[in-house]
Amino acid sequence: MPNIVRLILGFVVLGASIALMFFSFWGWGILGVFISILIAVTYFYNENMLLAQWFLRKDNMDKAEAFLKRITNYEKQLIRVQHGYYNLLIGLIESRKAPMQSEKYFKKALSLGLHMDHNIALAKLSLAGISMGKRNKREAQMYLTEAKKADKNKLLADQIKQMKDQMGMMDRQQQVRYR
Repeated sequence: MPNIVRLILGFVVLGASIALMFFSFWGWGILGVFISILIAVTYFYNENMLLAQWFLRKDNMDKAEAFLKRITNYEKQLIRVQHGYYNLLIGLIESRKAPMQSEKYFKKALSLGLHMDHNIALAKLSLAGISMGKRNKREAQMYLTEAKKADKNKLLADQIKQMKDQMGMMDRQQQVRYR
């Protein structure tokens, strides 16, 4: 459903619920206010995105991908703030299938803008992993330091530490090859 239709529908339901309260149908009026708030919330948070995030947390990639595929044109169906998060979710799902092809989604998510620091750190950590897979240590190190700066609440501290350890092992493997 287009966002403008959601807003119009939300205001119509709100107006109807105010009219119901005016005519002393308080119970139905209060219920209508709650429904209009729910409709207005779906303007800011797309239900397909919310369900996709839920299934990603439950590690059910197939259902998460199905809900994200319901969004056919994200530029029209989502508000501008959600464009980066849409690409981040697509990148996370794609990284399970083909990690090297998910790089474009993470870069696009960062360029469109993510507002939460831990999401920026997650995207940069994923890009660091992709760079390590390509044997590009300098770029991987750059993304790791940026991820560490962005992870202010230390939510990804363990993953960053593991990635640095793997990078150290990558150096040792290269030294063994050159001997």
